[in-house]
Amino acid sequence: MSKVIAVFGAGTGLGVSLARRFGREGFRVALVARRKERLDALVEQLAEEGIEAAGFSGDLSLPAVVPILVDAIREHFGRIDVVEYGPIAGDMAFTPATRVDAATLEEFSRLLLLTPVELFRTVLPEMTGRGDGALLMTTGYTAVQPMPFMSGPGPLAAAARNYVYSLSGELKDTGVYAGTLTVASLVTGSESARRARTGDTKGVGGEIPTVHPDELAQHYWDMYTKRDRIEQAHPAELTPPDNTAGWSPMATGNG
Repeated sequence: MSKVIAVFGAGTGLGVSLARRFGREGFRVALVARRKERLDALVEQLAEEGIEAAGFSGDLSLPAVVPILVDAIREHFGRIDVVEYGPIAGDMAFTPATRVDAATLEEFSRLLLLTPVELFRTVLPEMTGRGDGALLMTTGYTAVQPMPFMSGPGPLAAAARNYVYSLSGELKDTGVYAGTLTVASLVTGSESARRARTGDTKGVGGEIPTVHPDELAQHYWDMYTKRDRIEQAHPAELTPPDNTAGWSPMATGNG
């Protein structure tokens, strides 16, 4: 039975490129997003390219939907081998740290931290039982490098990144890989890139570089196949050093 990648937060940018990249390697694709009509269009597009895909509609700002979505994907495809999580809400905005409040962080925490933790926890038993699998998470660069006037989502993405690093060490020798892709660019074809073109960047200032989603999908394929690092950044020179997959304090003599 061919493997399955489940893309949570699938859209017209990285989501569809990731589906194509893994689909070319024989993966079947589960696409998860809130809007059914967009999912239907993506599934039809991928089918025309010879990639088997199915859409699953759900609001990822509600962690309680995770078991329902995972069960639906398993019922349709029979298995889940790779999970990628990287949704961005249309109303998500950077906020100066002086104006961040508890209500904002609580709202963002569901989409950026609580749901991915619940997702990875839900699929882990299947992957560890099989001795193979991958948990992939996409974040923005403020998860790595805090910046003035660009707080809000960043602290929560940083917490999620911390979680992935911990997972990577704990999953060493299980056959399950955990990694994160940190993107310091606007993804062409995505909703955020379209907002930037119209001047609606919702708090993002300055000149922002762009990247084609196919480049990011290739990063993910390399991470999945090589499993030699916890984190990859784009641009690549921003990748933090010393992020070898499977790191543990015992390996460095600091434990």
